[in-house]
Amino acid sequence: MVAQVVFVHGIRTSATMWRAQVEHLVQQGVAAVAVDLPGHGSRRAEEFTLAGAFETIDRAVLEAAERGRVLLVGHSMGGLLSIEYAGGEDPPPIAGFVAASCTAVPRGMGLAAYRLLARGFDSLPDRGQRITDLVLDRTLPAETRLDFGAGGYAYDAQDTALRSLSVLDLLAALGRIRVPLWFVNGQFDQLRVNERLFRRVAPDAELIVVPRTSHLVTAMRPRVFNALLDLAVATIEDSGSRGS
Repeated sequence: MVAQVVFVHGIRTSATMWRAQVEHLVQQGVAAVAVDLPGHGSRRAEEFTLAGAFETIDRAVLEAAERGRVLLVGHSMGGLLSIEYAGGEDPPPIAGFVAASCTAVPRGMGLAAYRLLARGFDSLPDRGQRITDLVLDRTLPAETRLDFGAGGYAYDAQDTALRSLSVLDLLAALGRIRVPLWFVNGQFDQLRVNERLFRRVAPDAELIVVPRTSHLVTAMRPRVFNALLDLAVATIEDSGSRGS
C-alpha cells in the first residue's frame, strides 16, 4: 500500500512549516497532510488543550489509514505529542514514526526555564518577533524562510501548551512503540538533552544527527530531512508489500 504521511508542527508555528516536505512528497506521488493544532495556525482563535491536540492527530491518522500505511512525523512539541500518541496503550494505526527535535522530557527545571524565557520574550513590545525574525533570517534558507511563519505565530497559546507538556509520560509511551522509529536531531539542538535516555528506552530506534544544524532541522536542512522522509516512506512501504 502507498504510504500516507501525517505531519505535526512544533510550538508557536503551524502546518505551513511543513510546506517543503509536503511539496517534496507530493512530487514523489506520496500523499501528505499537515495539521494545525488547537491555538495554532488557522486555529489560533481556539484554546490549546492536550485533548484537542490528540484529537487532531488521531483524526488525521485515522483518515490517512483508510488510504494506506501511515507515517507519522512530528517536530518539537509536535514530536512530543506524537510520542505520547504513538505509544498509547491502544496503539494507533501507524506503520512508522519520525520524531524530530524532541528527545527531551519536558519536566522540572528545564521546562520551567524554557517557560520563563518564553515569557520574557512575550513581554517585549513586539513579543520578541524582531529577534525571532533576525534569527530565522540568518539561519533558514530562502526556500523555507517564509514557510516557517506563514501561518502566524501562536504567542497566546505558548505558555498553556508548554505547561501542558509536563503531564506526558513519554518514556512509558516510547517503550510501547512497536513500529519503525527514527529520532532526527540537529547537531546543536537544545532538545538533545535526553537523547541517550530515549535511545535506551527505544533501543531499536534509529538516531540521525544532522551536522551544523539547530533545533529547526526540518527548515534549516530541508533537503536532508526530505531524504530521511524518503527512507522512512520506503521502509514502511517495503514492510507493507512483504506483509501482504
